[in-house]
Amino acid sequence: MHYYNHIIETIGNTPLVKLNKVTKGIPGTILVKVEYFNPGNSVKDRIALRMIEDAEAAGILKPGGTIIEGTSGNTGMGLALAAVAKGYKCIFTMADKQSQEKIDILRAVGAEVVVCPTNVEPDDPRSYYSVAKKLNQDIPNSFYPNQYDNLSNSAAHYDTTGPEIWSQTGGEITHFAAGVGTGGTICGTAKFLKEKKADVVTVGLDTYGSVFKKYKETGEFDPHEIYPYLTEGIGEDILPKNVDFGLIDHILKVTDKDAAIMARRLAREEGLFVGWSCGTAVYGALEYAREHLKEDDVMVILLPDHGTRYLNKIYNDNWMKDHGFLESRSFATARDLIRIRHRNTPLITLPQQARVSEAIRLLNRDGISQIPVVDETGNFVGSISESTILSLLIQSPDIKELPIQEIMEKPFRFVGFHDTIDVLASLIDKDNKALLVRDEVDRVHIITQADLLLAMTN
Repeated sequence: MHYYNHIIETIGNTPLVKLNKVTKGIPGTILVKVEYFNPGNSVKDRIALRMIEDAEAAGILKPGGTIIEGTSGNTGMGLALAAVAKGYKCIFTMADKQSQEKIDILRAVGAEVVVCPTNVEPDDPRSYYSVAKKLNQDIPNSFYPNQYDNLSNSAAHYDTTGPEIWSQTGGEITHFAAGVGTGGTICGTAKFLKEKKADVVTVGLDTYGSVFKKYKETGEFDPHEIYPYLTEGIGEDILPKNVDFGLIDHILKVTDKDAAIMARRLAREEGLFVGWSCGTAVYGALEYAREHLKEDDVMVILLPDHGTRYLNKIYNDNWMKDHGFLESRSFATARDLIRIRHRNTPLITLPQQARVSEAIRLLNRDGISQIPVVDETGNFVGSISESTILSLLIQSPDIKELPIQEIMEKPFRFVGFHDTIDVLASLIDKDNKALLVRDEVDRVHIITQADLLLAMTN
């Protein structure tokens, strides 16, 4: 008889599959490493088991302990499966942009899930990073793996994923492509491959709204690069210790829309029912391959997870249409709107120390309805609107002499340069009266309801 003693023994040894249709016209052999064959349906099973076993060996994780981790879902699933096998409890924190399927799956395997807001700074006490750390401090005999800075992450891929790809390609691999998130997958695998063959080219795929590409190219951590995006399990607003930029030769950015459409193509044209960030990896890798691959090259693209995590998102036609990803009509983008409405119009802002009377003067003078508020360094720290001022004036006329910072509302949300107008419209409501966007030369522009209404009716 041949059988496994527990499900975690089935982790690894996932297959390589050749892409045939989506690669039409692109030279070389392009293969995908299909990680949804792992028992938890994702590449994160590899690092979950390794982080737990390393913690056990170091005496950090003891019998009856609780594993606490901030996760986009897949690492949590791997940790949960290992916890079932080894008798640990699990608590996971997740950002509220993650799919409901991921939350439900984790709860199905016995984990407790704490959902946290997405659009807060990493060090905000409400962020899923901070909540996980606080739980670890408060709960005795708990272990916080911290996949971002735990080097067992990249070590798992150095010891398993890299050798598997090397063996499966017979050492013929010339290019390796993968998303950059925690950094463990791409950097651990690349380290092994480059030690075997120094000229293997590593292509990292990033998303708009993430810091990696600019940091790789300039060495500057630019907070202006950070804004909300929808793709799950890729990109970061921090620099994890597992990201070794010396092992990544090139980084390309891919939009939420292009990633979603490519994931759907992989399902329909290649029979690969994969997750959203898999679309990011393939779309970006093929963009690189069109320009750089030769006929005798062999590229391997890592596909992190399975499509079941995204049934109510990218595999739902209504959701895709609602977000402008599967249009029955063509929508312009923030870029188009700025070019038409704001190209030569400087953004009006107010310092937080300015008085409310100055805000009233500017609102009346320029015929506008809202103004972003900045601090002394130019960071956007709040906003003021005519409706808020009017409401407060009715209650107390004396507020005109107050500093704006005493009555201002939260800062306007930053959006992507390539977000479509219907998506932008869905983000404006009574709590978020306008949007901000940065153009190609880092100038900030405001997008208001009036801008969107005019764009959608012209």
